[in-house]
Amino acid sequence: MLILIAGPYRSGTNDDPELMKQNLTNLEAVALPLFRKGHVPMIGEWVALPLIHLAGSVRPGDAAWEEIQYPVAHRLLDKCDAVFRIPGASKGADQDVQLALARGLPVYYQLAEVPPAAQR
Repeated sequence: MLILIAGPYRSGTNDDPELMKQNLTNLEAVALPLFRKGHVPMIGEWVALPLIHLAGSVRPGDAAWEEIQYPVAHRLLDKCDAVFRIPGASKGADQDVQLALARGLPVYYQLAEVPPAAQR
């Protein structure tokens, strides 16, 4: 499965770059375990952050940021097979979960819930 990892990135940081970096580290901490279960992990920021930079964003929440940050995750959900929601308050991650559920995708909250991929 292609699994979108959703959780806090900007939330609760007051746009402090170090706190945002820590939130990205928290999201990434789940990626390797999902990969080892045979899946392909995806984090929206892996796609959004380079695009935001290319679009000329100078701070979180500016026009370029808003144009790209959340729409990237929503577009990725069109391609993903599931969502893994890490803990923490996040309006964007909650929206990702709602969209996934509306599309009939499974949402996981614990690694033990994620089935291993079928062997090829």
